[in-house]
Amino acid sequence: MSFNVVTQTIPLPDGRVITVETGKLARQADGAVLVTLGKTILLATVVSNPDAKEGIDFMPLSVDYQEKFASAGRIPGSFQRREGRLSDSEILTCRLVDRALRPLFPDDFHSDTQVNVFLISVEAEVQPDALAGLAASCALAVSDIPFNGPMSEVRVALIDGQYVINPLTSALKTASMDLIVAGTAKDILMVEGEMKECAEDQMIEAIKIAHEAIKAQCAAQKELEAKVGKQQKRTYSHEVHDEVLREKVRVACYQKIYEVAKLGQANKQARKDGFKAVLTEFMESHRASLAEGESAQEGLVKRYFHDQEWEASRRLVLDERYRLDGRKLDEIRPIACEVDWIPMPHGSALFTRGETQSMTTVTLGTKLDEQLIDTPMFYGTSRFMLHYNFPGFSTGEVKPNRGPGRREIGHGNLAHRALKKVLPPDDENPYTIRIVSDILESNGSSSMATVCAGTLALMDAGIKIKAPVSGIAMGLITDSAGKYAVLSDILGDEDHLGDMDFKVCGTENGITACQMDIKVDGLSYDVLEEALAQARRGRLHILGEMRKATTEVRADLKPHTPRAHTFTIDSEYIGAVIGPGGKVIQEIQRTSGATINIEEKDKKGYISIFSNNVESLNMALARIKGIVAIPDVDEVYEGVVKSIMPFGAFVEFMPGKDGLLHISEITWERLETMDGVLKEGDKLQVKLVEVDKKTGKFRLSRKVLLEKPEGYVERPERERTERPERSGARDDRGGRGGDRNNRR
Repeated sequence: MSFNVVTQTIPLPDGRVITVETGKLARQADGAVLVTLGKTILLATVVSNPDAKEGIDFMPLSVDYQEKFASAGRIPGSFQRREGRLSDSEILTCRLVDRALRPLFPDDFHSDTQVNVFLISVEAEVQPDALAGLAASCALAVSDIPFNGPMSEVRVALIDGQYVINPLTSALKTASMDLIVAGTAKDILMVEGEMKECAEDQMIEAIKIAHEAIKAQCAAQKELEAKVGKQQKRTYSHEVHDEVLREKVRVACYQKIYEVAKLGQANKQARKDGFKAVLTEFMESHRASLAEGESAQEGLVKRYFHDQEWEASRRLVLDERYRLDGRKLDEIRPIACEVDWIPMPHGSALFTRGETQSMTTVTLGTKLDEQLIDTPMFYGTSRFMLHYNFPGFSTGEVKPNRGPGRREIGHGNLAHRALKKVLPPDDENPYTIRIVSDILESNGSSSMATVCAGTLALMDAGIKIKAPVSGIAMGLITDSAGKYAVLSDILGDEDHLGDMDFKVCGTENGITACQMDIKVDGLSYDVLEEALAQARRGRLHILGEMRKATTEVRADLKPHTPRAHTFTIDSEYIGAVIGPGGKVIQEIQRTSGATINIEEKDKKGYISIFSNNVESLNMALARIKGIVAIPDVDEVYEGVVKSIMPFGAFVEFMPGKDGLLHISEITWERLETMDGVLKEGDKLQVKLVEVDKKTGKFRLSRKVLLEKPEGYVERPERERTERPERSGARDDRGGRGGDRNNRR
């Protein structure tokens, strides 16, 4: 059997080549391609129903990206050992593709359309999320589905001062900026990523460099489309309009809508009620004017009314520089911050900005609380989690409380990226951290409220972050004449009616995360620079408001917070701390009440101790440090007699370490027997006088700490050296003169 295979290559700046192939797989889909870079391969398909469902006035697009475990030669770790619901990382990639594709479909195209992107082969050094957008666009390019593309997505990273397109995975570890940028040959559509407090001009430069790579990939898709020779894009008719009715709505409602918008009402519901009153008045008048049996076409009326509401609100901003809630273009809504207002969480904060409110908590856990990550690309754990919840009541709606949707996961990830960059490194922070943001009220930018509340809750919990982080959502409104307005701290309505939604998070020193969606063609870099500069001023203002609640990280953890201490030991001592069959570490945990975790990496043992109180932690810490401590010759120790032998006593002078206190070293007086001299449990000071280099056994002395009796005469050397040979019997008992826990 032969296939009509068409291939197109796309070179990358570093010499690697992306290959796009169509015509062999999934031929019953409207469009299907294989995209290959190295050993990473993605299969992208697209199918769109021939007709739209009746009454649909939007684009029902679904994008699904799935990573097959077989792509990395792995079996899923789930109970069923098969791929289940999409992971958070897969959903985030879905969103990256969806947000870039959706604006490029015709506004009047309403057929159910599904894009599937499957990762079917992957090598560790190639990040597939940067190829998913290209694959989806290529599938649309070889189909007959109406699409105003092509578009593509690339990753751009700042590594050692150089901007790199689709860098190797290993190189990303040292990147100070990691962005995914989507666009067409003409315009930027979407930007999302994280940074280590980068400057605004660095971000703009990264976008420019990414756009050059996108232009090349879009040109290659045009070549692929020409090679395939696909038939003309399908015709469709999904909307029926009544231009007379449209004009009637405009004449009757536009000015009234404009006047309601101009009232500058900060209360969302009051503004909503004002617009509804205008619509209700028109509908009553419209119905009265109809002949008997004539349809009121309520669906069309509402659509045309919405169009007038959209236009009037935009003209108010562009012509009068006046916003729906009465603010100036760069004005931030009133802010109120509180910390430590919930008694039992380890950290808490309430952040309210206008009609948006986030209640955020921080919980500190142990190593055992780490999140397990199991994907084809990565298997390991995460010590930092941020969960964002958006219940229906936050917008006055009735909505069942199910699991988080894609929007919640995306918003939570943006806040996670923003705060991750200021957390202390793992070697300075022994805790697993979970932040939960519950949105109690929402009218614009609840994800940015999460960033602000998350910062305050971390500070309240005593986590020593590098610097406070704030976030702000920016908007943009433009017209065909070149007028534009950049809006700071946008409302929900302004997000809907605007041409750009641009969220920026960062410290005083720079940006830590961003997310941008552009809905208008031809946004200039000059306007983008202005928006970033205005965002910085707003971000700094919000930081100032946050300082009114707290200026410093809490000096100590709250009393009910689990205590933790992390330190390293030489790997050779790990066995001594654990003991045979875990006997030693289990005994330490049982007696102290602390939880102890030990990891070995880089030839070091990393020990983390967790406890609900300081005394318990200190007890476990002292025991472990005693085991791994190296005794010093000539050092004096407080010892405990562990056993009595005819030739002396064995004394534990450090935790887990005991030595021989020979009968001749107990006192300056000559002792013929140990009877009545010492008993088990006696405490006494001893001095370490020798460590046998061959056996590691310790020899102790008590008499050297005592004053020598007057007239004392040293015994002959021979007499003093004969008696210790009796201690050879100790070898039959396992050599307790050495480190007990080093025995296997």
